[in-house]
Amino acid sequence: MLITRGALTTFSIANDVAKYFAIIPAMFTAYVALKPLAVLNIMHLQSAHSAILSAVIFNALIIIALVPLALRGVRFRAVGASSLLRRNLLIYGVGGVIAPFIGIKLIDVIINAVHLV
Repeated sequence: MLITRGALTTFSIANDVAKYFAIIPAMFTAYVALKPLAVLNIMHLQSAHSAILSAVIFNALIIIALVPLALRGVRFRAVGASSLLRRNLLIYGVGGVIAPFIGIKLIDVIINAVHLV
């Protein structure tokens, strides 16, 4: 039996949280009245335009990367609910938070290096 929904949903929620945390502060730094929010821009993305473009590109790439996992699925193992939840949160939850920060920053650096924005 293959299970994919829970693992991918955990990754997706964590991924969205990380993307919004990365994009929203960069968007607000363009407005003079909202300059105090610049301290939330921990990724130091170059501009709101590059932040949004980086997030869109990262999202497209991560969807393509996760299609094989969704098609293959995750093998069913007879383990307890708490250990399964702990494992899925560790792999897909933490990975879903860390991967977008690294990926979006890397794409932002590349976009600015080739002067796309």
